[in-house]
Amino acid sequence: MSSTHTAPVEQWRDRWSGDASGVVVLDLGEQPASDLFPKPTDPTPDPRYRMRMVFSPVSGLLQLEDDPTTPEEVMGVEPAALVRQAELCVADADAAGLIVPRSRVLHYPSPHGGSWRKQLEPFDLVEVSEGEAELIVDVHGMMHAADQKAAFLERRDHLSDDGVILFMIHNASAIVREGMWNALKNGHFAYYTTPAMVRMADEIGLVAIGAWSYPLYNNGTTMLAFAKKDGARRPVQADSVTKLIEEESALGVLDPERITESLHTALVDSVAAIRAYLDGAKEQGLTVAGYGAASRTAALLTSAEVSTDDVTMIADASTGKHGRTMPGTRIPIVSPDELVAARPDRVLLFISDLLPEVRRAMPGIEQSGGKWVVVDPVPTEVDAQ
Repeated sequence: MSSTHTAPVEQWRDRWSGDASGVVVLDLGEQPASDLFPKPTDPTPDPRYRMRMVFSPVSGLLQLEDDPTTPEEVMGVEPAALVRQAELCVADADAAGLIVPRSRVLHYPSPHGGSWRKQLEPFDLVEVSEGEAELIVDVHGMMHAADQKAAFLERRDHLSDDGVILFMIHNASAIVREGMWNALKNGHFAYYTTPAMVRMADEIGLVAIGAWSYPLYNNGTTMLAFAKKDGARRPVQADSVTKLIEEESALGVLDPERITESLHTALVDSVAAIRAYLDGAKEQGLTVAGYGAASRTAALLTSAEVSTDDVTMIADASTGKHGRTMPGTRIPIVSPDELVAARPDRVLLFISDLLPEVRRAMPGIEQSGGKWVVVDPVPTEVDAQ
């Protein structure tokens, strides 16, 4: 694991400015590819790669240092929490007058699935894939671009003079505040704070005209709206944006020493707590399974040296993952029905926002005497309903 002292990065360039003065703020060591879900018959061991998070003092951007992997996009199932989040974002954008019925829209959805197409249907928008659009919607899309400046410029160039870009981001300020170290994963090249994203936008002639915060991901979801500086509306930065910048800056999101301290401390504490919980469960003769075969789960399992002796299976709603295994640990991925049928004593939930919906969908877990255990980032048993 990394030390709590920031370290310079060698042979690295900021994905926004090209500057080489970045520092490592989180080092997860050698990790399997986050988006590889091998079949049980695939050869072992799974390849591993160094995974580190770097902070650029020039752009303020937190980013994945390197990614030599080729993602295997096994499409996930959009959780109800994300569907609800999309509804809230669209409602807020509509209330702010940012969605014009029957205008043109260009989508940049996450490659993992999830967009606002369904939520925008009532506005009768005309979807385009080229040319200008009055509304550009990016739902965790741009973070998957290795060249951040090229990706942002592409979106700006598609924006009409009186148009708006809406970004939904997993705010990196929450990652720092809550110590969500396992948010770092292959394929996610950039992690945005409001100060960093507004600074980037300003460089390319965009101004932040709105900001909305939501409780998803431990109060870590933000929607930001941008318009062209020289557009017909002559926009100015919204007070809500200025307030977020001030709040997040006070958290130390532009201070690499504070970022490192938060993430490293959380990593050490999380790994120790997970190991202690699983060792204790084994001593008590409890069977432990998991739910949520997400890509960010891989680093958590690997860092805590979890094996099939600790966790027998991990269920997931994505049928594309059934019959596969988690990278590195080779823990089998099963269907929710198989999880319920196994009657485990404890089920580790790796994505806390899913708790309400998985309890509704799988009452058999608790009916058979099992308990849900939220791992966020340390194991916490959930009282039975």
